[in-house]
Amino acid sequence: MTVDPLAPVVPPGRLHALPQPEFTLPGGMLLRPWGPYDAPALVEACRDPEIQHWNRPGLLTEPGAADRIARWEARRQAEASVVWAVAPAAGGLPVGLIGLADLDLAGGSGEFLYWLLPAGRGGGVMVHAVDRVGRWAFEDLGLHRLRITHSVANPASCAVAAKAGYPLEGTMRGALLHADGWHDEHLHARLRTDAPV
Repeated sequence: MTVDPLAPVVPPGRLHALPQPEFTLPGGMLLRPWGPYDAPALVEACRDPEIQHWNRPGLLTEPGAADRIARWEARRQAEASVVWAVAPAAGGLPVGLIGLADLDLAGGSGEFLYWLLPAGRGGGVMVHAVDRVGRWAFEDLGLHRLRITHSVANPASCAVAAKAGYPLEGTMRGALLHADGWHDEHLHARLRTDAPV
């Protein structure tokens, strides 16, 4: 198959035209868009020490959290990112977040971001979430490459990446500033053409 190297991998407007899907995950969990009623969960996440340490979300009030959720939808409309709530399928507030950010649709790539509140940890939900969002990004959106980066001091995130089929490609030195200083980061990635996990 001949590919035009100057043509965008994902045509402009494709993400904007796709409705944000919901995905059912094993264990009674659901990936769905965030809504303004989810603001208390985002406030709680911003107070969680683990999420603060690895993700640097800053502290938010409920109005500030609602504003951030609205900005996520605006960024999806602008084709800059797409973010899902990880929530119980039976209803209730989110216990986590997963998204694709730093989207380069013309270049065909994006980067995962994710976190879980204590109520969502330990059951493997994020591995399923990464797998499902990744399949959507490759099959429906049409991206070519997805990556996961995390501090080398964060073994939980490393395990999620590996179990979801995103092999370690290398270490980026001094790549991210945390409250305790500069951290080296692992780089994991998967291509659309990689064999299924």
